[in-house]
Amino acid sequence: MDRRPVYYAVRMGVCVAVYVASWTLFALVGDSWLQLLVAALLAVVFSQFGFLAHDLGHRQVFRTRPPSDLAGLLFGNLAIGLGWGWWNSKHNRHHANPNHEDHDPDVSPAVIVFSADQVARSRGLPRLIARHQAFWFLPLLTLEAWHLHVASVKALFKPGARRRWQELGLLAAHFGAYFGAVFAVLPPGKALAFLAVHQGLFGLYLGCTFAPNHKGMPVLTKEDKLDFLRKQVLTSRNVRGGPVRDVLLGQLNYQIEHHLFPNMPAPNLRRAQPIVERYCAEIGVSYLQTGLVASYRQALGHLHEVGASLR
Repeated sequence: MDRRPVYYAVRMGVCVAVYVASWTLFALVGDSWLQLLVAALLAVVFSQFGFLAHDLGHRQVFRTRPPSDLAGLLFGNLAIGLGWGWWNSKHNRHHANPNHEDHDPDVSPAVIVFSADQVARSRGLPRLIARHQAFWFLPLLTLEAWHLHVASVKALFKPGARRRWQELGLLAAHFGAYFGAVFAVLPPGKALAFLAVHQGLFGLYLGCTFAPNHKGMPVLTKEDKLDFLRKQVLTSRNVRGGPVRDVLLGQLNYQIEHHLFPNMPAPNLRRAQPIVERYCAEIGVSYLQTGLVASYRQALGHLHEVGASLR
């Protein structure tokens, strides 16, 4: 549980340096279709900033709230246009009740449905998509970044929003600089293509990182009465991997350990993993760890199975 200040100082420094270098490259490339490659690079950089904002939200970096909030606002609102307050609140509700139909916002049937019960209650677009939602899932993720941006702004106009003007100001600064730079350097057609590639891949990357963690795992209802350990472990899936995969997945591939110890610094999760796995075996709690491809197969297979009744 010890903090890792050197690790996070280096990680933040590298991310900021690559962020600045990527936008410098954007300016140097200028009016060229090669900007689509820069857009793909920036999608990766934005996602890594998202992972840092996630760790800050769990206070993995700083022990106290003020520095965590300040860094979260800078890495979230200002750098990538993701509302820190809204996302943090939403994510904490997910951690409190993972994969719970009534309490986890990540399994609310906004477009995708996650259980036969939700299929039976679905109407309109979710019901139409549910028939073949496993095939729609990845294409829909290309819209996820836009959804996060819009939801971030909408949340700040709701009653009781904290830090409304600070967050709105930082979001306005981000989008003003972002769209201003894109349309100042590129003609309209290339600018729109850049936005489509950058935001599409940004959403796809984030979605593909989070999807293996819980999709295809048991969906809980009010009938399920589980203790904390079982609620977290039985609804989560780990993804095996080495250092490269850990970096690409923001170390969220140790999802079981992260849910049991959400404020444990991310680089320590791999050390906790064998301890947690052994303990679960001792007490007879199912502990699922699989490869990346198998995790997607399980998640998409579950979504396809859920929509079977409509086919």
